[in-house]
Amino acid sequence: MSGGLADALIAARLLARLPGPLGGICLRGSGPAVDRVLDALAMLLPPGTPLRRLPGHIDEERLCGGTDIAASLAGGMLVRQRGLLEEARGGVLVVPMAQRLRRDVAGRVAQAMDGGHAFALVLLDDGAPGDERPPPVLMERVAFDLSLANVALADLALPLPERATERAPLPMLDAAEREALAGATQALGIASLRPLLQAEAAAQALAALDGAEAVRRSDVEQAARLVLAPRATQVPAEPPSSSPPPPEGGESAPGEAEQDGAHSDAPETLLVEAVRAAIPPDVLDRIAAGTLGRAKSGAGGGAGQRVRSARRGRPLAARPGLPGGGVRLALVDSLRAAIPWQPLRQRDPAPEGAGPIRFRRDDLRVRRFEERRSSVTVFCVDASGSTAVSRLAEAKGAAELILAQTYVKRADVAVVAFRGEGADVLLPPTRSLTRAKRALAALPGGGGTPLASGLALARQLGEAVAARGSTPVLVFLTDGSANIALDGTRGRARAQEDALLAARAIAGAGHDAVVIDISPRPRPEAARLAEAMRARYLPLPCADAHALHAAVAQVA
Repeated sequence: MSGGLADALIAARLLARLPGPLGGICLRGSGPAVDRVLDALAMLLPPGTPLRRLPGHIDEERLCGGTDIAASLAGGMLVRQRGLLEEARGGVLVVPMAQRLRRDVAGRVAQAMDGGHAFALVLLDDGAPGDERPPPVLMERVAFDLSLANVALADLALPLPERATERAPLPMLDAAEREALAGATQALGIASLRPLLQAEAAAQALAALDGAEAVRRSDVEQAARLVLAPRATQVPAEPPSSSPPPPEGGESAPGEAEQDGAHSDAPETLLVEAVRAAIPPDVLDRIAAGTLGRAKSGAGGGAGQRVRSARRGRPLAARPGLPGGGVRLALVDSLRAAIPWQPLRQRDPAPEGAGPIRFRRDDLRVRRFEERRSSVTVFCVDASGSTAVSRLAEAKGAAELILAQTYVKRADVAVVAFRGEGADVLLPPTRSLTRAKRALAALPGGGGTPLASGLALARQLGEAVAARGSTPVLVFLTDGSANIALDGTRGRARAQEDALLAARAIAGAGHDAVVIDISPRPRPEAARLAEAMRARYLPLPCADAHALHAAVAQVA
């Protein structure tokens, strides 16, 4: 059986055994392997355990409960209905497309889990690697984060685990095992306490499922591999490969060899070594790229920032307010707000023309929506010097790759080039691949390096893009050196000072940005430039179009 499906089925057994302490599981991928794990979890749970699915378009009343409008109007009295979170109490709540779950809904689910609703959470993340992940507030509360992206078809025919008829008591962890898990958590750079507690619970559940009277070292290692390894934010340091050289005379001090051997076999050291080997490849890639913990905002690949809208987009929960000016009345939500007050209001004399439902100003609710802005990736290219041809080739290839995605995602590309005495908008925001190729091919190279002019023009273009309701992402291809000041005078000291001021202006504007150092060797000037504009610094002296596109996608 493949590691991904095997680990997912083990996690399902553990979750069915200890749903409260373990919280839940996140399954990345799509297809029959995910259905296989869900079927296994349903079989392992006790009969009659509720299993509910959370629709992405759910509203506040259906999620948390509230007034049943139809029953209240028919019966003339307040009738309340249970919410989905209440229905899932003691069972499992499955969240399809969890990476697109609204933050307000995620907050309500997390609040219910902490407030005693006691349900296990299954997050289904069918996004591609590098895309958005489920909300951190929910990922923090599930013990397992497993990938089912590459599962062999032969593994799907294997039998599912059977539900245990008797539940053995949970054995306790001794002090050495707890210290080993705590040391591994610290070595992996995991700051939260929840994964440590979840790993301890997983080790206890593993021992209990095998009928063991005590938690074994293998249980601790497997729990750390399942719970801690996918949450690593750093790769643990390699342990010393050899003991220090013996003192002069060739003999070790009494007991020194025994101490070294005991230290190398310490539970914490062995556990860290085992977990280091179990860190998933995608986590290692994100650690190396420095993208762990970074929130994804406007994208070079298409998705821009989320903004509130009064007329279109994904529906959000209604809020108190007055309709008008493009804001529409939420009639059903207004009814829900007014019905509980009807017994009190019916005692007062009815005003002339009053209907069966008496509304007040505070009862009115208005509709809200959320939509994603389109994004514009602005490439700012250094076209000066003898390497201008290769730099333009990189920008052209990356622009072509991003433009190819605009058929399915809303994304535009613009190109700013600086050389000689100033900077020019080589290509205004467009989705036309033909225009991009034509404009990039027609740009000559050479001359001075007016870096400050290029940064200033890129910022102005970004502000224009933001003013039109789109999300700008600024990508600078430069080695960070400059010899032309903002006013056109020559001199490296003044030019570098103007460039840093222009970079700080970009930081003040709040635009997402990345500085790609394409010099033969990484230069401190480019790193200082990125620090000044609060952008990510990528030393890519040998970047090709695919590497550049991947770097931009990670930042955006």
